[in-house]
Amino acid sequence: MSNPFDMVLFGGGGDLALRKLIPALYRAYKEGSLAEGCRILPVCRRQEDADGYLHTAQQALKTHLRDGEYSEEIWQEFSPLLRAVGLDIARPDEQWDQLADILGNDIERVRIFYLAIPPAVFGPCCENLSLKGLIHENSRVVVEKPLGYNAQTSDEINSKIATYFPENNIFRIDHYLGKETVQNLLALRFSNVLFEHLWDAQTIDHIQISISETVGLEGRAGFYDETGALRDMVQNHLLQLLCLIAMESPNSMSSKNIRAEKIKVLEALRPLMGEGVDDNIVRGQYVAGGLDTQLVPGYLEELDAATSSTETFVAIRAHIDNWRWAGVPFYLRTGKRMEKRCAEIVIQYKNVSHRVYEPSAGEVLPNRLVIRLQPEESIKLVLMAKKMDSLAMELQPAELNLTLSDTYDSFKSDAYKRLMLDAAANNSALFIHRDEVAAAWAWVDPIIEHWRDTGNQPQLYRAGSWGPQAAAELLARDGRHWFNP
Repeated sequence: MSNPFDMVLFGGGGDLALRKLIPALYRAYKEGSLAEGCRILPVCRRQEDADGYLHTAQQALKTHLRDGEYSEEIWQEFSPLLRAVGLDIARPDEQWDQLADILGNDIERVRIFYLAIPPAVFGPCCENLSLKGLIHENSRVVVEKPLGYNAQTSDEINSKIATYFPENNIFRIDHYLGKETVQNLLALRFSNVLFEHLWDAQTIDHIQISISETVGLEGRAGFYDETGALRDMVQNHLLQLLCLIAMESPNSMSSKNIRAEKIKVLEALRPLMGEGVDDNIVRGQYVAGGLDTQLVPGYLEELDAATSSTETFVAIRAHIDNWRWAGVPFYLRTGKRMEKRCAEIVIQYKNVSHRVYEPSAGEVLPNRLVIRLQPEESIKLVLMAKKMDSLAMELQPAELNLTLSDTYDSFKSDAYKRLMLDAAANNSALFIHRDEVAAAWAWVDPIIEHWRDTGNQPQLYRAGSWGPQAAAELLARDGRHWFNP
């Protein structure tokens, strides 16, 4: 259980706060992870929204919690923790004084300022917090992606925040890192000699990391058309997952040691520039198609625009040029309006070096480790085994399947809950350091610049499919194929 803290949710009336943050805090309270005396201060731009916030939050919980999670009794206990504040972030007027009066002068009490707001107002928000004397040594700021549009704008945003908060009090959030299966990935690697000795170019053929979404723009049309899949998903989520898969064992699981190993991976990523971009990356954009027996509109229809060169899909063949991973391709893929919602890591091992069984026994397939992050969380190992219902020697793939939702049926994973509690406890191991952000942008920026300079246009794919045909051909040229869930 945490010590009592104050959490100020800027953007408290927004989609992220109501869909993810308030439910996460409700879960933390329900399981006893919030100490008595914790306070949650959602900040709303309009006073009338603040006045009606309890009703809004209650409806959000009923909508976004899992079946059976909402309890009227728990809500009656949890709701007094919520005290909404009407405040225009950009204006340093008496509304800020109201927030200051609520927070008080206890400099020993932990304050967490969660900026669930557009990056353009990160700076003014931090500046006004400073002007009102609301930042002390136990104050922390949590910032949501996207952190900038490229390396330059990202550095400008980080520099502005750093004017008011030291680096060790800045928590850059990537909710994928808070997923229990991602933490299990580290436990799997560094606590089991069985896998750690089979985690390099000697035994692994290739690695796939896929994050597929079935949704389209969901009211984010303006933001998304300026961002695209590469900035929105690859620069943070996919590269962070790649780092955790490829990093060397840290000396300890401290934030400093983990960060050092992740940065080494990002610096070892082979740069993709010029023709290397065309040869190793496929970008796509969805058009109308069938999804879950329904016809859904294309990207341009959702955007209500005649043209757009923004990608909603990207597939990448990447290489890490170091001793452990030389020659092992990492295939990264993400897209909207895909056939199925899933986030999955596939570790494809090499085939056996010598076949001892006759061809009549059937094909011997390579072993495969599949780590699924969503929608359900599981770890699956595919092995070759004998068919048990046949006297003849016949081989078939068999699965060792650990479905975490079945094994831990009383535990409900919530990445945001974990990360907010970690911020309160000053544990930054699962957050992103400024140096990581800079290294990721240094790899991504040349790709975007090449697309812009060459007028590269995304290839079209049907909504409800697995992306452009060229994405399949990217792997087929290497004699491989995507493992679709």
